[in-house]
Amino acid sequence: MTRQDKLTIDAIRLLSAESIQKAKSGHPGLPMGAASAAYTLWSKVMNHNGKDSKWYDRDRFILSAGHGSMLLYSLLHLFGYGLTVEDLKQFRQLDSLTPGHPEYNHTNGVEMTTGPLGQGLASAVGFAIAETHLASVFNTEDYDVVNHYTYVLCGDGCLMEGITSEASSLAGTLKLGKLIVMYDSNNITIEGNTDIAFTEDVAKRYEAYGWQVINVEDANNMEEVENALNLAKSDLEHPSIIVMKSIIGYGCPARQGTAKVHGEPLGDDNIAATKEFLGWEWSEPFYVPDEVKENMNNIIANGEAKQAAWEKKFAEYCAKYPEKAQLWDVYYNNKVDEDVLNSDEFWNYEITEATRITSGEMLNRVADIVPNIIGGSADLAPSTKTLMTKFDYYSAENRSGKNMHFGIREFAMAAICNGMALHGGVRPYGATFFVFSDYLKPAMRLSAMMKLPVTYVLTHDSIGVGEDGPTHEPIEQLVSMRSIPGFIDFRPADSREVVAGWYLAMTTKDAPIGLALTRQKLPLLENSGKGALKGGYVISDSKKETPDIILMASGSEVSLVVDAKKQLEEKGIDARVVSIPSFNLFEKQSEEYKESVLPKAVRARVAVEAGSYMGWYKYVGLDGEVIAMSTFGTSGPFNKLFPLYGFTTENVVEKAMKVLGK
Repeated sequence: MTRQDKLTIDAIRLLSAESIQKAKSGHPGLPMGAASAAYTLWSKVMNHNGKDSKWYDRDRFILSAGHGSMLLYSLLHLFGYGLTVEDLKQFRQLDSLTPGHPEYNHTNGVEMTTGPLGQGLASAVGFAIAETHLASVFNTEDYDVVNHYTYVLCGDGCLMEGITSEASSLAGTLKLGKLIVMYDSNNITIEGNTDIAFTEDVAKRYEAYGWQVINVEDANNMEEVENALNLAKSDLEHPSIIVMKSIIGYGCPARQGTAKVHGEPLGDDNIAATKEFLGWEWSEPFYVPDEVKENMNNIIANGEAKQAAWEKKFAEYCAKYPEKAQLWDVYYNNKVDEDVLNSDEFWNYEITEATRITSGEMLNRVADIVPNIIGGSADLAPSTKTLMTKFDYYSAENRSGKNMHFGIREFAMAAICNGMALHGGVRPYGATFFVFSDYLKPAMRLSAMMKLPVTYVLTHDSIGVGEDGPTHEPIEQLVSMRSIPGFIDFRPADSREVVAGWYLAMTTKDAPIGLALTRQKLPLLENSGKGALKGGYVISDSKKETPDIILMASGSEVSLVVDAKKQLEEKGIDARVVSIPSFNLFEKQSEEYKESVLPKAVRARVAVEAGSYMGWYKYVGLDGEVIAMSTFGTSGPFNKLFPLYGFTTENVVEKAMKVLGK
């Protein structure tokens, strides 16, 4: 370790500690303990360029232990990503570029939003999958334009979370050799030593997953860490985990190695003691010596040179392979042939069938139009109808496959889809039964937070599941999906509305979508279709300008209210029927549009949905009625369950008459 290296590492430690101290909030332990290993990776091994954080062939770095965010911010500052000392001083403050946990598309150089432990590592599997798949599409014998690694820094907490077991198991099966995890093994969590709850042999566990395991006895030993990283890079048959023994809060004599340093500011006295322990010559806070700046300028220039060499190679590649260059533009800019998607041929789908069946057909139509789509299901493709029939499965032996076997790993599947979307160049989807969206929820939430265009295909969407019983019949899941800010909930009423759902999935670039689809066959409804793109629309209008009553529903229940309208007409009551496949899309429409669909003057309203009541009262008001579920379902044929719980035309008519006072 040179003097410049040591000074830079100590600068990372102190910038992190002083930022946390100024904020009076944060986690100094990991940044101080892992500073040497992280600096070794960023300066000696990783290919990146702070002047261009979106360089296509850069190595990716994911701080899975997102609570250690000041480590990442200190690195981004020193490595030329544009974060200033003033930004570091604003750590955890309102509107700063240095929020409490790293946020994607907020701070330059942050590859993904992390903080919920384990999801960073799990999403890194998606990054690595995307890299191998894109390499199979674009690399030639003479040009490897896609050739980079995915690095993760995780801690004990990440490896306790179950999602990392799911994702790591799949990574080993897929032999993702360019995935390298640096495990900051400091044996400390918030409550104390890890022995209180975590005594397993992590190395043996990862060996069982099919990973290369490399041990580093001292995370402060740059040479040992660099050798481990190069050894990891040399094995392209296995993902690697480097178990690095570190001391949490290294450098703070009174607190290093203790739980107290994990999540509390050091205090001014301890920062002074740390400077003395490290041999730091400057008392001024947030000070970066000229030697460190000189060192970093050389490292930054090296990164610029690496990118320049790649850009030169890529230009030659594009000249020699113009068709691949055009395809690259389509993949990496998520270009979709809008003319095809808006054509009558695309929208012409008029079949009476389960919406999951239509979705399967639409997925295959989309696969012919969108070349970079990739995805699969959590071992349920035959049921969710999510197999792209013209394409092979992705595997360790076939990186060009587009169908994914995620295995029975719902949470990891969603996080991996996030990673693929974050990597760029591919358009991912994942599928399972709607009831298991509970297992997906934390990753779906991050999809929305990061505004990622991930498509979730969620079938068997209500008590229509029938014989599988209450464990498999989603009741509250639709409410849960609707509750995620920025997430497009979409429960189509028939095959035409399914087309609208897939249209949205392929044209939306800044939001995930969940398609809630039926197991049972649904009728084709008159006037359904493109109106669904607004989230809610009049599917069958009243004869009068102002209807007597508004009947509304989503999904399979829309046909019930359409039939109820006909029966009400026989009683001299003029009803309007509104299909609301997406609450969140409908809420985005103008007030004028919403008023045109649900005029405030019409207070007589009935909503019908074979799920939870929650949410519908916003649309029916105090005078309306909601026919929905207030209990879990039961096991039995769906055509017996719907009448059992009141989902009949007769009950809709009865409730409508009650609302009208007749």
